[in-house]
Amino acid sequence: MEADGVADKFGDRVRRLTATLSPAAARVASYLDQNRPQALASSAAQIATQLGMSDATVIRAVQALGFDGLPDLKQALAAGLGERMSPATNMRRTLSEVGENANEAVQAVLDAHAEGMEALRTEAGQAAILAAISALHQASRIGVFGIGPSAHLACYLAFQLNRSGRRSFLLDSTGWGLADQLLGLRADDAVLLLAYGQPYREVQAVMAEARRLSLPVVLVTDTEDSDLARQATVVLLARRGRANQVALHATTLIALEAVILGLAASDGDNALQQLADLDRLRKLIGP
Repeated sequence: MEADGVADKFGDRVRRLTATLSPAAARVASYLDQNRPQALASSAAQIATQLGMSDATVIRAVQALGFDGLPDLKQALAAGLGERMSPATNMRRTLSEVGENANEAVQAVLDAHAEGMEALRTEAGQAAILAAISALHQASRIGVFGIGPSAHLACYLAFQLNRSGRRSFLLDSTGWGLADQLLGLRADDAVLLLAYGQPYREVQAVMAEARRLSLPVVLVTDTEDSDLARQATVVLLARRGRANQVALHATTLIALEAVILGLAASDGDNALQQLADLDRLRKLIGP
C-alpha cells in the first residue's frame, strides 16, 4: 500500500496482522501506527499510560507485530518517517483532515498544542526541563544550534539568554560555514541542540565536537531513542504537533522559555543586573 506516494511498510504490517492480535494488542498497534513520532519519543511505560494498560502489554503487542522489542520497532518507525514526513506531504495530510474550513484548522492547531503542553506538564516532562537547566547552569557560555525552521527559534533563544544574563552564541550556519562557528567552542561552554527528524551532517558535527570537548549537550527533539539522543547529556522532548501532520513549533518554544526563565531564577542577581544595564543603555539611545 502507498501512503502519499511512499511505501508504508509499517502501516502494511499493522493492517496485515491486526486480525491476528488480541484486542489489547490491536489497540497498541493502532496507537503506534497513528502516533509514530510520539511512539518514537516514548517509553513502553509512557505508551501504556496513554492507553491505560500495563507496559508488559505494550511489549507483548510489539513482539506480536514481529519486532524483538521496542528499540527494534522504533528503528523501523524512524526509517519510515524520514521518507513519509516531507513538509508537503505533512501539509497535504493536515489539509485533508481539516478540509476547506478555517475553524477546523484553528481547532486542530489548538488541540495539537494542548496535547504538547500536556506532555510537558507530566512529571517526566518537567523533570527533563529541570535537567536541561541544571546541565546549562554551570556553563560560561551556551551555544545554541538550529538550522532551517529551528534557526529562528535558536536566534530567539540566544537573544533571550543574553538578556537574562547568560552569555550565548549561535551555531546556525550550514556546510563549511558551521566549521568556522565550531572553532569558537571552549571547554567551559555548553550546547543546546534543536534537532528534529533524521540527523543531518551539521547536527552530527556539532554533537561530535561537543563530545570531543566533553561539553554538556541538551538535545531538544521529539525522539528519545535515536543515536543522537543517546549521545546527549539531557534529552528534552518537545512535540512538533501531531503525527504525520504539519509541523507546529509552539510547544518547543514553551519548553525553551521554561529553560530561559529557569536559568534566570538560578542566578537572579545576574539576570536583574543585565536587565538594569539594558534599561541604562536604552536611555542612552531613546528619549
